[in-house]
Amino acid sequence: MLRYTLMRLGIFVGCFVVVWALVYSGIAPRGLGASNGMWVVVLALLVSAPISFVALRKERDRASVRIAPHLDRSIDRVKSNLAANRSQEDEADDEARTRTPETAEDAKSDEATKSDGATKAGEATKSGEAVKSDEAVKSDEAVKTAQPASGKAS
Repeated sequence: MLRYTLMRLGIFVGCFVVVWALVYSGIAPRGLGASNGMWVVVLALLVSAPISFVALRKERDRASVRIAPHLDRSIDRVKSNLAANRSQEDEADDEARTRTPETAEDAKSDEATKSDGATKAGEATKSGEAVKSDEAVKSDEAVKTAQPASGKAS
């Protein structure tokens, strides 16, 4: 990998020297104002990239063959860590969702007790509402008899 990088850097430096000579001689255009240095670097990059792509193909293939096993191991390690985390998550979820038969029977008996209590409370509320409504009717009748027939208070 170091060899490929150095070869690529060498091609860039060679292109930089050639582009600088062309700009200095006036064959290639100069940059505006103080941007001449940046212009030379950009032109050198544009020229060196395709040259490196074509000229260093064999070296790039050798470097990738050396890097591929390391990359595969890293990818496998990440995948196994993800699988381990996923299985831990699944186990915790399964524990939360599944109940033992004893726990299920306890839950059913608790629900039955709650529903019986709610039914009794509902009956008491209904009878309480009936009493309240009777009292409300009596108080409404008392108010009507106390008001004068014209509807105006005196």
